[in-house]
Amino acid sequence: MTSPPLLVWRTPAGERRAAWLSHLVPAPERAGAADDRTTAAAALARARRGEALVYGGDYHNARQLLTAMARRLGTAPSDDGRRSPGGRRSARLPPPPARDLTEAFRQERALKRLEHEVLTRLLVPVESGWRIPLTRAPDVAAACEEALGPMPVAPGLLPLRELLGIVGAHEWRRRGVEVPALGARVHPHYGVYAPVRGEYVDLVAAAAAEWPVAGKLAYDVGTGTGVLALVLARAGARVVATDVEAAAAACARENAARLGLADRVEVVQADLFPEGGAPADLVVSNPPWLPAEAASPLERAVYDPGGRFLERLLRALPGRLAPGGEAWIVISDLAERLGLRPPGAVEALAIAAGLAVRDVREARPAHPRVKDREDPLHAARAAERTRLYRIGAALPG
Repeated sequence: MTSPPLLVWRTPAGERRAAWLSHLVPAPERAGAADDRTTAAAALARARRGEALVYGGDYHNARQLLTAMARRLGTAPSDDGRRSPGGRRSARLPPPPARDLTEAFRQERALKRLEHEVLTRLLVPVESGWRIPLTRAPDVAAACEEALGPMPVAPGLLPLRELLGIVGAHEWRRRGVEVPALGARVHPHYGVYAPVRGEYVDLVAAAAAEWPVAGKLAYDVGTGTGVLALVLARAGARVVATDVEAAAAACARENAARLGLADRVEVVQADLFPEGGAPADLVVSNPPWLPAEAASPLERAVYDPGGRFLERLLRALPGRLAPGGEAWIVISDLAERLGLRPPGAVEALAIAAGLAVRDVREARPAHPRVKDREDPLHAARAAERTRLYRIGAALPG
């Protein structure tokens, strides 16, 4: 195993060295000290010049500094409705005319990339056993061990923003997310997108009731937490759930076992379909719905550069469906409303693959940003629909 890179910085007590422990961002090229006297303006200026700031002082002051830096940067909430660090609304881009939504989206994405790049430069030291040696620092050992495994080397450094995400993910995993269609909770792991937008799950559950899946072999492609696989298994299907990410495969496997469905849900780490898998009666997928670059690994569940995942999935379907088989592709139309994907793109991709859309069902999302009139993309989000495309072989003639 490759040793993590070392960062070197100077403090009043002399030179310090520590290993870079982040799984989200590359090690910065240079670092300097920061403490309770460091102002947000100074910290942000240093971070924007590429310097990482290793905090020494009070943990709660470090969190306040991160919040103040985010506010000065003018970051917006993320696409799933979560607010910037500290939970406060920060400066926002002004709402644009509807015709300028594409440009507003591009500005928002540029801001998110800048946020990720700059705010991950505020670092906290980590000692053996995932202990944070700052005044009033919480015990984060269980959360870090759960997300990152045993600490590889000490001392180390982590972006405070990443640490806060790890702690938050630990609580989500402990409490779980209620899924009404299951009548149960699923428990997302760190780095796995949680099913906070329930309309796509409800669409699949309704489809499984209308077009029964009992006894069928189904694939859930890009399973994430496994929630769609669990819905299909509860409806009587035998499911092979796939995901290219190891964390997602482990998460789906654990959720299936927790709900007593491990005998009906096989989880395989694979890109799209498992090698040598049998033809399926049903393929279900909720692919990333916005054709743009992700600013962080977690955003890969939402952002699909160039729409490549969706295109590869539809092109692969003819060779993976059994005779009479069909696919249910569940995807938001937000990209069309933002001018990022032409209307009818799913239908066109299906036709190009020799398939046809047999039916379309839709639902209105209910996530918080739908009602946020200060959101620069409010006009598109307020009109957004999530659609289930029922796709099968094209009829002759």
